[in-house]
This record gives sequence, structure tokens and C-alpha cells, in this order.
Amino acid sequence: MFDTIRTWVPGAITGLVATGAALAAAEVAGALLSRPSSTPLLAVGDAVVDLTPQPVKQFAVDTFGTADKIALFVGMGVILAVAAALLGVAAVNRRWIGFAGLGVFAGVGVLAALTRPDAGPLDGLPTLVGAAVCAGVLVLLIGVIARGRGGGAGDAPAEGGPAEDGPERKDQPQGFDRRRFALLAGAAVAASAGAGATARFLAASTAGGRLTPADVTLPRPAFPADAVPDGADLELAGLDPFFTPNDEFYRIDTALTIPRVDASTWSLRIHGLGAKERVYTFADLLDRDDLVERDITLACVSNPVGGSYVGNARWIGVPLRTLLEEAGVRPPGEGGPADQLVSRSDDGMTIGTPVADVMDGRDALIAIGMNGRPLPYKHGFPARMVVPGLYGYVSACKWIVDLELTTFDAFDAYWVPRGWSARGPIKTQSRIDTPRATHSEAPGTVVVAGVAWAQHTGIDRVEVRIDDGDWREAVLADEDTADTWRQWSYEWAGAEAGQHRISVRATDRDGRTQTEERAPVAPDGATGHHTIQVTVE
Repeated sequence: MFDTIRTWVPGAITGLVATGAALAAAEVAGALLSRPSSTPLLAVGDAVVDLTPQPVKQFAVDTFGTADKIALFVGMGVILAVAAALLGVAAVNRRWIGFAGLGVFAGVGVLAALTRPDAGPLDGLPTLVGAAVCAGVLVLLIGVIARGRGGGAGDAPAEGGPAEDGPERKDQPQGFDRRRFALLAGAAVAASAGAGATARFLAASTAGGRLTPADVTLPRPAFPADAVPDGADLELAGLDPFFTPNDEFYRIDTALTIPRVDASTWSLRIHGLGAKERVYTFADLLDRDDLVERDITLACVSNPVGGSYVGNARWIGVPLRTLLEEAGVRPPGEGGPADQLVSRSDDGMTIGTPVADVMDGRDALIAIGMNGRPLPYKHGFPARMVVPGLYGYVSACKWIVDLELTTFDAFDAYWVPRGWSARGPIKTQSRIDTPRATHSEAPGTVVVAGVAWAQHTGIDRVEVRIDDGDWREAVLADEDTADTWRQWSYEWAGAEAGQHRISVRATDRDGRTQTEERAPVAPDGATGHHTIQVTVE
């Protein structure tokens, strides 16, 4: 029993070291191919994201927020580490078990890489390279353990075999050479670390000569946005600022690694039903004389009532309607054959947008700038779609490379088969930013404030209710445009000690007031009044 336990530790170490070497080698292969997304960890992670049921995916977003991808990687790492250690232990006694497990993992990695939407014929190669390295490390380390146990390489001594002091075993060592094992395992770990550094170096060297956000100087837009009214930002403590800083703007997408697209080779293709094919480069967009600047609030359909997946920015871009008209596209109401515009991302994501919505006169953009700077990589550099009045899952394609005119009957974009509606108009929403439910307020007058949004329609009224009292009208900040959120505040006079409930509701310019009925985010956005519990003491 003691001898068996003594093999568990080196066996587990063997599995972990071999797996680490496999992942490092795969990273190098992916970097050499300039296809980091084809490495097994990313390819399998992307497949997990795609195959995860919508309720589970929403649970991850609700639980981990924008750290959901980190949580996925941590979970995958734990599972992989446990599996690697167990297979390593098993392989010490039965080598075929280790290689069978390796074969299964390699098959999953290759299949995941080759079935990605943007997969190429060589995308399975990084996993195969990693599997070969893993096999080599397994053979090397298991051989050391097996020789020390006095058995054949990878096989335990047969039960009932000759005694330890028999002539067949007299010269066999008792216990494996720990020093040799430690040296070989340490060398494998060091080589893996070196391979990881090499992969990062290769990625950096291949990035040389690329056109990055830091290299771009945005031209002055021909049609700048109007100045924001002085009273649009109430500048109250605890209230989100009118413009959301780029590094604080929410990011919800399926990309496990942020695509770093080279703007010097990037292009946008427009084609499909009723369209004459057109291709635009990044330089083409920068040189246009119809660049516009617009203030637009974006919201994610995964945003729960009172959630933070909404932000406001000043965007610079080319009117999408103009680009479509240059390709000869007509909206359905004017006889155009296509009712859906499918945008494709550099990472293969597809998003479907109603053609009528992007050609009805609203400021739908192919954006290249955000808050006065080129788009950050995480927000879509070099170009993305921005469409006011629609949730991001049907409009806000980042890292966009392709626009295809088609129909909703002919094609389902990525989110539709996963339980979301094909069309996603924004629902009127409001949120309380201050006071926070975790803070205590002093008796007397308490300032309640927040934001409300109904993009492309506008907010007309916000009301606040304390406990079960009447709805009281809040003071609205000045409106910038109907496409931006609107701040509001309410002075709650005479707040008494105790626990209190504060609710908010908004009414848009079309007279629609938020319903009190609670509904989940799927399939087309959450509903209900944002309500918080506060303590006055």
C-alpha cells in the first residue's frame, strides 16, 4: 500500500508536467501559424461557450459579470489539472490508460479547433503538436518511475511474481531515482516556461508593422456632435458620469481572447441580396468626407433590471445607411429583397440586424472612434457597428469584417438558436445609482439619483416611490439626444430611521411606462422596476 501511495505523487506530477508541456508547445505552434485561437485551450473554451445552455450562460454573467471569461478559464484549468493528475497516476501502472486519455483530449481539441466558424485547414495542428510533446514527456517520466519500481516501462509487476530477493530482482533498484525524476521534470517545466515566453515573443514580433489603435489619428468629423447641455451631467456622488470612460465601458461578448486585428490589412465587405459587392479598407473609412460624431448609449440584452451592462459614449464613424446605399441596397419598405443585415466578426460571430432599422434615418454607424480616441481593441478596433435603439446582440458587432444582406427566414444569427429573439428593440429602463443598498443614510433629506434610457425614443419622465407610497416625479437632467441615457434625481425629504424600499420607473416619449412585471433577460430583455432596500439610521 505504501509503495502504491509513493507512486501517486510522481504519477500526478508526471501528468501535470506533461500537460503543461503540451499546452506550451501548442501555444508556440499557434503563434507560428498566427492562429492563437486554434490552440486547444482557446478552441475548447470557445466550444464550451457555444454549447453552454442559455440559462447556464446567463447564470455565469449574473454571477461573475465581466469576469465570466476568467471564471471559465479557471474552471477549465482546475478540471484539466485534476484530469491530468489522475491520468498520470493511472499511466504509471498502465501506460495505455495515459495514452488513451491523451488521445481523447487531443481529439476534443482538434475537433473544437476545426469546427470554429473561422477555422482553417491547419487549425488542428497546434493540438497535434501539443499531444506529441505530451506523449514524449509521459514516456520519459513514466520510464524513470517504472525502472525504479523494477517493472517494465509503464507496467506494474505481475501479482504473485518472484519475490523481491529472487534472482530475477536481486539487481533491481529499490525505489525510483528521485533525483533523476526531479531533474527531468524540472527540465520539462523550464522548457515549457521557455516555450510560453517564445510564444509571446512570436506574437509580439508578428505584431510588428501592424496598424494598432496607438498608431491611428482620428480625423475631425465632418459632422461633429452638438455640445452636451450643461445640465446633462448632474455630477452627483455615486451617480455614473454622463459619458462612460472607455476602460469602464461594459464588455459582454463570447471572445475568450480579444482579437487584435491589423487595421492596415483589415477590410469590410458588403454583399448579398440586392447589393452590389463593395469592399472598404480602414484607410477608406478614415478618408471619407461624411464622418459623423454622435452620442449613443448602448445596452446589453443580458443586463438585469438595475444592472450595469449599459454605457454612454461619443462615437465617430461612417453612417451605415450611406455605405449600404452605395452598394445599391434598398430597405424592405422600398422594395429591397433583404430584411436582415448579417454582420460577421473577425472571430466568426454573427449578428442579425433588421435592415429597416439601420436605414430608417437613425444614426446607425460603422464606428471607428470612441470618446475621442480610436476604438480600443476590446471594444472592436478597427471598426464596429453601433445602432441606437437595439440591444447589442442584434446590432453591436465588434471587429466587424463582413456585412451580408439576407432574410430572417434564410439565416439565424448566432444568438437566435440559443433562445434569443431575432429582433431586439431596446426596452425602456431606469436604474438607481445612489443611495447604495450597502450604505446607511442619515435621517432627513436623502438624494436619490440614477439614469434612465429609451434609446432612439427618449425619456420623458422618471418617478420614484418610497415604500408603498405614491409615485413622485423626479427631476430630469437636460437631454443630450434621444439616443442617450438621461440622469435624474429626487430629494427624499423626511427620511426616518429604519428599513425602506425605493423603486423607480421611467416613461418614454411614446408614453410607454415601465411595467412592474418582472421578466428575465431572455429572450428579449428584462422588465420590472429597479427596487433597492436602504437603511436610515
